Amino acid sequence: MGHQHPLTRVQREMEDIFIGMGFEIAEGPEVEYDYYNFQALNIPENHPARDTQDTFYITENILLRSQTSPVQVRVMEKKQPPIRVISPGRVYRSDALDATHSPLFHQMEGLVVDKGITMSDLKGTLETFAKKLFGENTSIRFRPHHFPFTEPSAEVDVSCFACGGKGCRICKGEGWIEILGAGMVHPFVLENCGIDPTVYSGFAFGMGLERVAMKHYGIDDIRLFYENDERFLKQF
Repeated sequence: MGHQHPLTRVQREMEDIFIGMGFEIAEGPEVEYDYYNFQALNIPENHPARDTQDTFYITENILLRSQTSPVQVRVMEKKQPPIRVISPGRVYRSDALDATHSPLFHQMEGLVVDKGITMSDLKGTLETFAKKLFGENTSIRFRPHHFPFTEPSAEVDVSCFACGGKGCRICKGEGWIEILGAGMVHPFVLENCGIDPTVYSGFAFGMGLERVAMKHYGIDDIRLFYENDERFLKQF
C-alpha cells in the first residue's frame, strides 16, 4: 500500500494549522510573469535583490517562479481586504544540487491584510503555528532582516525541538533554528495591488517546506526527498 510522501505529510499538517486559524489556500501558476514575481513586489529591474534568486527565465518577461509571493499579488489584485491566505507550491531557482540546495523545492507563504494589522499579530500567528507543529514548549525569536516587499522585516527562528534550546548537533549548538522570513507588507506592494496603505496594513511570511520537513524528521540531505528510494520513503 502506498502512503503520503514526507513532504506532502508536512504540507498537509501545516495547511491544517493555518486553516484552523482562518486562512484559505490560494494557488497560482508556476510559469509566471516577471511583473508578478519581482516588479509588483518592490523588486524593479536591476535591483540587487534579484541576484539572490538565480531565476530560470523562459523569455525576458516570463520565468519559472522563484517564490510563491506572486500568488499573494494575484489575490490582492482580485480581492479587497480582509485577506487571509496561504500559498503552498513548487518554486524554482538555478541552484546547484547538494545536501541543502535544489533547483526545485517547495514553499509555503502566508498573507494577512486588514485594518489595524500589526507586528504583534504576525508574532502571535507564527508562535501559534510553531507550537502546533513543533510542540507546546517551542519559542520563537525575531531577528532584524531586509526583504524588499516587507518593512520592517525579520528572520524568524524557533527553539530547537531536539534539545529544547540547550544546543545540539541539529541546531549546531545555537539552540535556535531559522525556519522562515516575515515582515509587514510594504506600502508600495499594497498600492501596486490597488489596496490603500493608509487604510489597510498586513503581514506576510514564507518558509521552505523541505527545510521544515528536514528539521521535523531529522533529515540531513534534501536530495533524499526526490530520489524515490523505497528504503527512505518506507520510514514515514
